[in-house]
Amino acid sequence: MPRILFVKTSSLGDVVHHCPAVSDAARSLPGADIDWVVEESFAGIATMHRAVRRVIPVALRRWRARLWSPAVWRELAALRRALAAERYDFVVDSQGLIKSAVISSLASGERHGLDRDSAREPLAARFYDRRHRVPRALHAVERNRRLAAAALGYATQGPCDYGLRVEGAAPQAPAGPYAVLFTMTSRADKLWAEERWRELGRLLAARGLQAVLPWGNDAERARCERIAGAVQGATVPKHMTLLELAPLLRGARCAAGADTGLSHLAVALGVPAVGIYCGSDPALTGLCGARARNLGAPGAPPAAAEVLAALEALC
Repeated sequence: MPRILFVKTSSLGDVVHHCPAVSDAARSLPGADIDWVVEESFAGIATMHRAVRRVIPVALRRWRARLWSPAVWRELAALRRALAAERYDFVVDSQGLIKSAVISSLASGERHGLDRDSAREPLAARFYDRRHRVPRALHAVERNRRLAAAALGYATQGPCDYGLRVEGAAPQAPAGPYAVLFTMTSRADKLWAEERWRELGRLLAARGLQAVLPWGNDAERARCERIAGAVQGATVPKHMTLLELAPLLRGARCAAGADTGLSHLAVALGVPAVGIYCGSDPALTGLCGARARNLGAPGAPPAAAEVLAALEALC
Protein backbone atom coordinates (compact mmCIF):
# COMPACT_ATOMS: atom_id res chain seq x y z
CA MET A 1 0.00 0.00 0.00
CA PRO A 2 1.30 3.50 -0.74
CA ARG A 3 2.77 5.59 2.03
CA ILE A 4 1.80 9.25 1.82
CA LEU A 5 3.07 12.28 3.71
CA PHE A 6 1.06 15.49 3.53
CA VAL A 7 2.70 18.76 4.55
CA LYS A 8 0.12 21.37 5.56
CA THR A 9 1.30 23.23 8.61
CA SER A 10 -0.92 26.27 9.17
CA SER A 11 -3.05 28.27 9.69
CA LEU A 12 -6.13 26.73 11.33
CA GLY A 13 -8.44 27.49 8.41
CA ASP A 14 -5.86 26.20 5.90
CA VAL A 15 -5.46 22.98 7.89
CA VAL A 16 -9.23 22.42 7.95
CA HIS A 17 -9.38 23.16 4.21
CA HIS A 18 -6.88 20.36 3.59
CA CYS A 19 -8.98 17.68 5.30
CA PRO A 20 -11.13 16.86 2.23
CA ALA A 21 -7.96 16.16 0.22
CA VAL A 22 -6.89 13.65 2.88
CA SER A 23 -10.34 12.04 2.72
CA ASP A 24 -10.11 11.82 -1.08
CA ALA A 25 -6.72 10.12 -0.86
CA ALA A 26 -7.93 7.58 1.68
CA ARG A 27 -11.03 6.80 -0.39
CA SER A 28 -9.17 6.57 -3.71
CA LEU A 29 -6.21 4.56 -2.36
CA PRO A 30 -7.72 2.09 0.13
CA GLY A 31 -5.23 0.90 2.72
CA ALA A 32 -2.79 3.78 2.17
CA ASP A 33 -0.73 4.87 5.16
CA ILE A 34 -1.24 8.63 5.53
CA ASP A 35 0.91 10.85 7.75
CA TRP A 36 0.57 14.60 8.20
CA VAL A 37 3.07 17.32 9.17
CA VAL A 38 1.22 20.15 10.90
CA GLU A 39 1.94 23.06 13.24
CA GLU A 40 1.67 21.91 16.87
CA SER A 41 -1.13 24.41 17.62
CA PHE A 42 -3.35 22.77 14.98
CA ALA A 43 -2.30 19.14 15.41
CA GLY A 44 -5.67 18.39 16.97
CA ILE A 45 -7.33 18.75 13.56
CA ALA A 46 -5.06 16.15 11.96
CA THR A 47 -5.53 13.90 14.98
CA MET A 48 -9.30 14.00 14.49
CA HIS A 49 -9.10 12.90 10.85
CA ARG A 50 -10.12 9.26 10.65
CA ALA A 51 -7.65 8.41 7.84
CA VAL A 52 -4.47 9.85 9.38
CA ARG A 53 -2.10 7.27 10.79
CA ARG A 54 0.58 9.52 12.27
CA VAL A 55 0.64 13.23 13.08
CA ILE A 56 4.08 14.85 12.99
CA PRO A 57 3.91 18.22 14.79
CA VAL A 58 6.24 21.10 14.00
CA ALA A 59 6.63 24.36 15.91
CA LEU A 60 7.81 26.82 13.28
CA ARG A 61 6.20 29.79 15.03
CA ARG A 62 7.78 28.96 18.36
CA TRP A 63 11.13 27.99 16.85
CA ARG A 64 11.49 31.29 14.99
CA ALA A 65 11.29 33.18 18.28
CA ARG A 66 14.02 31.03 19.91
CA LEU A 67 16.16 30.02 16.95
CA TRP A 68 19.45 29.92 18.89
CA SER A 69 18.11 27.89 21.78
CA PRO A 70 19.72 24.41 22.17
CA ALA A 71 16.26 23.04 22.94
CA VAL A 72 15.00 24.24 19.56
CA TRP A 73 17.87 22.56 17.75
CA ARG A 74 17.13 19.33 19.59
CA GLU A 75 13.51 19.55 18.43
CA LEU A 76 14.65 20.20 14.86
CA ALA A 77 16.90 17.15 15.02
CA ALA A 78 13.99 15.08 16.30
CA LEU A 79 11.88 16.28 13.38
CA ARG A 80 14.55 15.21 10.90
CA ARG A 81 14.70 11.78 12.49
CA ALA A 82 10.91 11.43 12.46
CA LEU A 83 10.74 12.28 8.75
CA ALA A 84 13.72 10.12 7.84
CA ALA A 85 12.34 7.11 9.72
CA GLU A 86 9.81 6.42 6.94
CA ARG A 87 10.28 5.92 3.22
CA TYR A 88 7.29 7.60 1.55
CA ASP A 89 5.99 6.92 -1.92
CA PHE A 90 4.55 10.43 -2.10
CA VAL A 91 5.41 13.60 -0.20
CA VAL A 92 2.77 16.23 -1.00
CA ASP A 93 3.27 19.83 0.11
CA SER A 94 -0.06 21.63 -0.28
CA GLN A 95 1.07 24.75 1.59
CA GLY A 96 3.06 26.15 -1.32
CA LEU A 97 5.42 28.16 0.90
CA ILE A 98 9.20 28.02 1.20
CA LYS A 99 8.97 26.90 4.83
CA SER A 100 6.70 23.96 3.97
CA ALA A 101 8.81 23.08 0.93
CA VAL A 102 11.91 22.91 3.13
CA ILE A 103 10.07 20.55 5.50
CA SER A 104 9.05 18.35 2.56
CA SER A 105 12.70 18.19 1.46
CA LEU A 106 13.59 16.56 4.77
CA ALA A 107 11.35 13.58 4.03
CA SER A 108 12.43 10.57 2.02
CA GLY A 109 10.27 10.13 -1.07
CA GLU A 110 9.15 11.76 -4.30
CA ARG A 111 8.18 15.35 -3.50
CA HIS A 112 5.09 16.92 -5.09
CA GLY A 113 3.87 20.50 -4.93
CA LEU A 114 2.40 23.42 -6.80
CA ASP A 115 4.23 24.87 -9.78
CA ARG A 116 5.55 28.43 -9.85
CA ASP A 117 2.34 29.87 -11.25
CA SER A 118 0.17 28.13 -8.66
CA ALA A 119 2.13 28.48 -5.40
CA ARG A 120 1.81 31.44 -3.05
CA GLU A 121 5.62 31.61 -2.98
CA PRO A 122 6.92 30.64 -6.45
CA LEU A 123 10.42 29.76 -5.18
CA ALA A 124 8.91 26.87 -3.22
CA ALA A 125 8.49 24.98 -6.50
CA ARG A 126 12.27 24.52 -6.74
CA PHE A 127 12.15 22.02 -3.87
CA TYR A 128 9.78 19.55 -5.58
CA ASP A 129 10.50 16.59 -7.84
CA ARG A 130 7.12 16.99 -9.56
CA ARG A 131 5.17 20.22 -9.91
CA HIS A 132 1.46 20.53 -10.59
CA ARG A 133 -0.59 23.42 -11.92
CA VAL A 134 -3.77 24.22 -10.00
CA PRO A 135 -5.79 27.36 -10.87
CA ARG A 136 -5.38 30.06 -8.24
CA ALA A 137 -8.98 31.25 -8.70
CA LEU A 138 -10.42 28.08 -7.13
CA HIS A 139 -11.55 27.85 -3.52
CA ALA A 140 -8.82 26.61 -1.18
CA VAL A 141 -10.63 23.31 -0.53
CA GLU A 142 -10.79 22.56 -4.25
CA ARG A 143 -7.15 23.57 -4.78
CA ASN A 144 -6.03 21.11 -2.11
CA ARG A 145 -8.18 18.35 -3.55
CA ARG A 146 -6.89 18.89 -7.09
CA LEU A 147 -3.25 18.98 -6.03
CA ALA A 148 -3.58 15.74 -4.06
CA ALA A 149 -5.41 14.08 -6.98
CA ALA A 150 -2.74 15.13 -9.47
CA ALA A 151 0.08 14.00 -7.20
CA LEU A 152 -1.47 10.65 -6.26
CA GLY A 153 -3.03 9.79 -9.62
CA TYR A 154 -6.80 9.82 -9.23
CA ALA A 155 -9.71 12.11 -10.12
CA THR A 156 -11.63 14.10 -7.50
CA GLN A 157 -15.28 13.12 -7.30
CA GLY A 158 -18.27 14.08 -5.22
CA PRO A 159 -18.74 16.69 -2.50
CA CYS A 160 -16.00 17.39 -0.01
CA ASP A 161 -15.76 15.11 3.01
CA TYR A 162 -13.77 16.61 5.87
CA GLY A 163 -13.42 13.20 7.51
CA LEU A 164 -13.24 14.40 11.11
CA ARG A 165 -14.35 12.28 14.02
CA VAL A 166 -15.15 13.62 17.47
CA GLU A 167 -15.01 11.54 20.61
CA GLY A 168 -16.19 12.29 24.12
CA ALA A 169 -18.67 14.71 25.60
CA ALA A 170 -18.36 18.48 25.57
CA PRO A 171 -16.85 19.55 28.92
CA GLN A 172 -18.77 22.84 29.17
CA ALA A 173 -21.92 22.34 27.10
CA PRO A 174 -25.13 24.04 28.26
CA ALA A 175 -28.01 21.85 29.38
CA GLY A 176 -30.37 23.14 26.69
CA PRO A 177 -30.07 23.91 22.96
CA TYR A 178 -27.30 26.35 22.11
CA ALA A 179 -25.51 28.20 19.32
CA VAL A 180 -21.75 28.81 19.24
CA LEU A 181 -20.58 32.31 18.28
CA PHE A 182 -16.98 32.95 17.22
CA THR A 183 -16.40 36.66 17.64
CA MET A 184 -12.61 36.58 17.19
CA THR A 185 -10.49 36.97 14.07
CA SER A 186 -6.91 37.79 13.11
CA ARG A 187 -7.35 41.42 11.97
CA ALA A 188 -9.27 44.37 13.33
CA ASP A 189 -10.92 45.06 9.97
CA LYS A 190 -12.41 41.53 10.00
CA LEU A 191 -14.21 42.04 13.32
CA TRP A 192 -18.00 42.26 13.34
CA ALA A 193 -19.22 45.08 15.56
CA GLU A 194 -20.01 44.09 19.15
CA GLU A 195 -23.46 45.62 18.99
CA ARG A 196 -24.29 43.29 16.10
CA TRP A 197 -23.09 40.27 18.06
CA ARG A 198 -25.28 41.39 20.97
CA GLU A 199 -28.26 41.78 18.65
CA LEU A 200 -27.69 38.33 17.14
CA GLY A 201 -27.39 36.82 20.62
CA ARG A 202 -30.70 38.37 21.67
CA LEU A 203 -32.40 37.16 18.49
CA LEU A 204 -31.13 33.61 19.13
CA ALA A 205 -32.24 33.78 22.78
CA ALA A 206 -35.74 34.76 21.65
CA ARG A 207 -35.80 31.50 19.67
CA GLY A 208 -34.69 29.39 22.63
CA LEU A 209 -30.98 29.12 21.80
CA GLN A 210 -28.36 29.95 24.40
CA ALA A 211 -25.28 31.70 22.99
CA VAL A 212 -21.88 30.21 23.84
CA LEU A 213 -18.84 32.41 23.13
CA PRO A 214 -15.45 30.64 23.12
CA TRP A 215 -12.20 32.66 23.12
CA GLY A 216 -8.47 32.23 22.65
CA ASN A 217 -6.71 35.12 24.42
CA ASP A 218 -7.45 37.75 27.06
CA ALA A 219 -8.65 40.40 24.60
CA GLU A 220 -11.04 37.90 23.00
CA ARG A 221 -12.32 36.80 26.40
CA ALA A 222 -13.00 40.42 27.38
CA ARG A 223 -14.95 40.97 24.15
CA CYS A 224 -16.97 37.79 24.73
CA GLU A 225 -17.77 38.82 28.29
CA ARG A 226 -18.98 42.25 27.16
CA ILE A 227 -21.25 40.66 24.58
CA ALA A 228 -22.52 37.94 26.92
CA GLY A 229 -23.31 40.53 29.57
CA ALA A 230 -25.97 42.02 27.30
CA VAL A 231 -27.53 38.71 26.17
CA GLN A 232 -29.79 36.70 28.44
CA GLY A 233 -28.44 33.21 29.09
CA ALA A 234 -25.20 33.71 27.13
CA THR A 235 -22.10 32.01 28.55
CA VAL A 236 -18.35 32.43 28.15
CA PRO A 237 -16.68 29.05 28.82
CA LYS A 238 -13.22 28.48 30.16
CA HIS A 239 -10.39 28.31 27.63
CA MET A 240 -10.57 25.13 25.56
CA THR A 241 -8.18 23.27 23.27
CA LEU A 242 -9.29 22.26 19.77
CA LEU A 243 -9.96 18.73 20.99
CA GLU A 244 -12.14 20.09 23.81
CA LEU A 245 -13.92 22.58 21.57
CA ALA A 246 -14.83 19.99 18.92
CA PRO A 247 -17.43 18.14 21.06
CA LEU A 248 -18.95 21.48 22.07
CA LEU A 249 -19.32 22.40 18.41
CA ARG A 250 -20.68 19.00 17.47
CA GLY A 251 -23.53 19.42 19.95
CA ALA A 252 -24.52 22.91 18.80
CA ARG A 253 -27.70 23.59 16.84
CA CYS A 254 -25.77 26.10 14.73
CA ALA A 255 -22.75 28.39 14.69
CA ALA A 256 -21.88 31.83 13.41
CA GLY A 257 -18.40 33.24 13.19
CA ALA A 258 -16.18 35.95 11.84
CA ASP A 259 -13.37 35.14 9.41
CA THR A 260 -11.61 32.67 11.70
CA GLY A 261 -10.45 29.09 11.38
CA LEU A 262 -12.90 27.97 14.06
CA SER A 263 -15.81 28.85 11.77
CA HIS A 264 -14.33 26.43 9.23
CA LEU A 265 -14.04 23.78 11.93
CA ALA A 266 -17.76 24.13 12.62
CA VAL A 267 -18.51 23.38 8.96
CA ALA A 268 -16.08 20.46 8.96
CA LEU A 269 -17.99 18.94 11.88
CA GLY A 270 -21.30 19.22 10.03
CA VAL A 271 -22.71 22.10 12.08
CA PRO A 272 -24.95 24.57 10.17
CA ALA A 273 -22.76 27.67 10.10
CA VAL A 274 -22.74 31.21 8.77
CA GLY A 275 -19.48 33.02 8.05
CA ILE A 276 -19.54 36.77 8.67
CA TYR A 277 -17.15 38.70 6.41
CA CYS A 278 -16.32 42.34 7.03
CA GLY A 279 -12.75 42.85 5.78
CA SER A 280 -12.07 39.91 3.45
CA ASP A 281 -13.64 38.26 0.41
CA PRO A 282 -15.08 34.78 1.09
CA ALA A 283 -14.84 33.71 -2.57
CA LEU A 284 -11.52 31.86 -2.19
CA THR A 285 -11.39 31.00 1.52
CA GLY A 286 -14.97 31.27 2.78
CA LEU A 287 -16.91 28.50 4.51
CA CYS A 288 -17.24 25.50 2.21
CA GLY A 289 -19.90 22.89 2.78
CA ALA A 290 -23.51 21.93 2.14
CA ARG A 291 -24.60 23.42 5.48
CA ALA A 292 -22.62 26.66 5.23
CA ARG A 293 -23.39 30.19 4.11
CA ASN A 294 -21.12 33.22 3.70
CA LEU A 295 -22.42 36.75 4.22
CA GLY A 296 -20.80 40.14 3.80
CA ALA A 297 -17.82 41.58 1.95
CA PRO A 298 -15.03 44.08 2.63
CA GLY A 299 -16.68 47.24 3.89
CA ALA A 300 -20.16 45.69 3.73
CA PRO A 301 -20.83 43.64 6.89
CA PRO A 302 -24.18 41.87 7.14
CA ALA A 303 -26.91 42.87 9.60
CA ALA A 304 -27.74 40.61 12.53
CA ALA A 305 -31.16 39.87 11.02
CA GLU A 306 -29.47 38.62 7.83
CA VAL A 307 -27.28 36.24 9.83
CA LEU A 308 -30.27 34.94 11.75
CA ALA A 309 -32.25 34.38 8.53
CA ALA A 310 -29.34 32.43 7.03
CA LEU A 311 -29.03 30.27 10.15
CA GLU A 312 -32.76 29.53 10.14
CA ALA A 313 -32.58 28.55 6.47
CA LEU A 314 -29.64 26.20 7.11
CA CYS A 315 -31.31 24.60 10.10
